Amino acid sequence: MNWMDMTLREFQAALASSSPTPGGGTAAAVALGQAASLTVMVCDLTIGKQKWEAGWVNAESTQMMAIPMMNRAGRLATEDSDSFDAVMAGFGMPKLTEEEKDTRRSAIRQATLKAAEIPFETATLALQLLNQLPALAQTGNANAVTDVGVAGLLASAAAKGAVFNVEINLNGLPAEYGIEIREQLVDLKEQIRIKSREVMDAVRERMAE
Repeated sequence: MNWMDMTLREFQAALASSSPTPGGGTAAAVALGQAASLTVMVCDLTIGKQKWEAGWVNAESTQMMAIPMMNRAGRLATEDSDSFDAVMAGFGMPKLTEEEKDTRRSAIRQATLKAAEIPFETATLALQLLNQLPALAQTGNANAVTDVGVAGLLASAAAKGAVFNVEINLNGLPAEYGIEIREQLVDLKEQIRIKSREVMDAVRERMAE
């Protein structure tokens, strides 16, 4: 199921249903897409406007990053739910013989690792966006600074929500799975916390001018 092909009403109904997918990981990716979309809007409202000329260079580079991120987030939303469906399919595999048990165990572990890798990408992209937003809040179109704030909140929610999904999937795997992700996770969470606060501080400072 490609969630990006749905109307907003249809997606909300799917998210509210008792079906395991879409779930929090998909919602986090959708939040990232919304954050990136708002960022593109603010950049567009800044670039070429003489009053905000000091912010053009930053807005141009931020927009170049946010446009592909907006599209990638949509794909991540679908990939996240697909990966969880694959985990559930693994649990449904036969387990009567030792060979079947081994095959089933391997399939579950590989699918679970994939289900950790996808939200890890969501969180990583969200942090990249958070890194850009303080400067956009400071130098972009001041009339849209609250939109930067909402983008920051959405990116923060996307990052933190995705991390939850990374952690719960890694917790179900032996320690030798996802080693690189495990090593990066502590610093990733700290950077998300720091940058989320920086965005809010920059927005409030600009609003107070």
